[in-house]
Amino acid sequence: MQLDLNLLTALDALLEEGSVGGAAARLHVTAPAMSRTLGRIRHATGDPILVRTGRTMVPTAHAQAIRAEVHALVHRARDVLSRQQEVDLATLERVFSVRWHDTLATACGPALVAAVHHRAPGVRLRLVAESSSDTPELRRGEVDLESSSTKPATPDSRHRFIGQDRLVVAARRGHPLAGQPLTIERYAEAEHITVSRRGRLRDPVDDALGALGLERRVVTAAPTGATALHIAAGTDLVVAVPEAVTRSARESLDLLALPLPVEMPPIPLYLVWHQRYDNDPAHVWLRDQVCAAMRAVFPLPIAPE
Repeated sequence: MQLDLNLLTALDALLEEGSVGGAAARLHVTAPAMSRTLGRIRHATGDPILVRTGRTMVPTAHAQAIRAEVHALVHRARDVLSRQQEVDLATLERVFSVRWHDTLATACGPALVAAVHHRAPGVRLRLVAESSSDTPELRRGEVDLESSSTKPATPDSRHRFIGQDRLVVAARRGHPLAGQPLTIERYAEAEHITVSRRGRLRDPVDDALGALGLERRVVTAAPTGATALHIAAGTDLVVAVPEAVTRSARESLDLLALPLPVEMPPIPLYLVWHQRYDNDPAHVWLRDQVCAAMRAVFPLPIAPE
């Protein structure tokens, strides 16, 4: 019996996504092409694999029984084929997508682009902005790497601990808060900016102040850290931002960094990717370049993972 082993990859995607459209997007093929592949899988297995229930598709009993084994076979095949390969950076041609929030891209982007372009001139980088909602691009393979302040919760994600940051108060030079020690009362009385992709006018600093019986006045919510810093540079509003990743942006805007007078936990930073790339030599190389660029801006000691 002759089988196209690509069917295993397609079957794995179909069982993980639970739909023809989702599997097609994950493998970067059209929905009709994936539908035809599902037909070939059904012919090869003698089982429908996915059956429609209302508006959704659900796996058959046979599909559920073989799901784990199919997944393991696909990853084992990738290991066998890629483990001994070495990447030739001089001839490598590939597009990588790295999803960073804007201040991290500002702080680390120049060093990363310079290092990658120098060592692998055929590689192109897409620095992708964070979405305003949780998205599955990493799982679908549309994003190669992303940053996160929390460890990934999904079992198919991998991560590296980069370091940790702390919050400071960014204010324009000559701001009234800068003339004398910044007490928690003076900080609460100031007018503030929050950074929120969803436009939220409250963040964990408000919770910490509330626990002490204090409340601050948030005047505006900015969608990105860069926007918030530009607003702070042109007004008397202040914003609490991570110290390390905003350092270069603050310096370019001549902003002061005042100590935050309310105790807040450190902000961890992780680099996250999907397990499908664990043994991809080019991806391993890219991870090393991204880690080096990120860790260069973090002076704080690296804690155990």
